[in-house]
Amino acid sequence: MRNLVLVTTAALALAACGKSGLASHNAPDELAISRNAPLVVPQDFALTPPKPGTARPVGQDSQSAAMEALFGPGAKPPPKSPAEQQLLDKAGAGNTDPAIRSNAADPRTNTVNKGAFVRELLDAPAGNRDTARAEIVKQGS
Repeated sequence: MRNLVLVTTAALALAACGKSGLASHNAPDELAISRNAPLVVPQDFALTPPKPGTARPVGQDSQSAAMEALFGPGAKPPPKSPAEQQLLDKAGAGNTDPAIRSNAADPRTNTVNKGAFVRELLDAPAGNRDTARAEIVKQGS
């Protein structure tokens, strides 16, 4: 009698784990929710490259679009908390050099010596893709 109760309980437990047809008939298909946008061919193929320093014709940048989406049109970034401002001050976020891009390639810029192996890798000629070769030498023969 005890074995019959155990087998019946196990069978009911396994049957409860299965998927019934009642709960799944209205479930949305997660792969059919999103559709890809159609490809668009531009009208004019004689586009000219933009001139340096001119404004972008696309409209607003992504940061402004994100601020507008989060806080509404014309929103300004919220003020920084005192803890955040203190962290930025300690990190030196306001002490950036405006000419850093022109100093990056300067030969007088201090760099860290990473060793001869890294220098050898950087100075290797381009296009040298010879595979490594190894010889197996049998000892004692």
